[in-house]
Amino acid sequence: MVDVDNQMIELIKESIKLEISGKGFYERAAVVTEDELGKAMFKRLAVEEDGHLAVLEGIFTSITGGEDWREIADSEMQKQGPAPVVDQLEAAIAKRGKDGKHANGAEALKIAMEMERKAIRFFEDLLKKAANPKVRELAESLADEERFHYDLLQAQHDSVLNMGYWIDSTDIRMDSKF
Repeated sequence: MVDVDNQMIELIKESIKLEISGKGFYERAAVVTEDELGKAMFKRLAVEEDGHLAVLEGIFTSITGGEDWREIADSEMQKQGPAPVVDQLEAAIAKRGKDGKHANGAEALKIAMEMERKAIRFFEDLLKKAANPKVRELAESLADEERFHYDLLQAQHDSVLNMGYWIDSTDIRMDSKF
């Protein structure tokens, strides 16, 4: 087994927490968003978080040379309660009420963008301080994934607020980056 240093342990724990929180948030956002295209986008993002978890499993197994990282992951997942971002969404919706077809979706987009910004900052900070090249490579890859999500959410947010409709995911092309 490869030596699993503190940076690798931090990366494993935080990556798993971010993906689990993101999935929980996107699942709840799909429920509260009234527009069908909005629901579909949030459901797709929840599925992507599952995909990220599967990718992380493979990467951590190859980095550590075995399944030892699962003990860290299992311990971290047992600590998980409801994701704070889900509570934040619920509070924002309760405060705002059901005052329009796009209100809950727009609020979910705003919170999701902040969630993605935090994830981007986490991985960028880790990238700056990581000595282990495998940690650096993984942190950069994960930051790129989160930047893509942020850009997608920003485009949706702008469309919902400025034009009043959701963009179908097949209609959107992301040329720029976060």
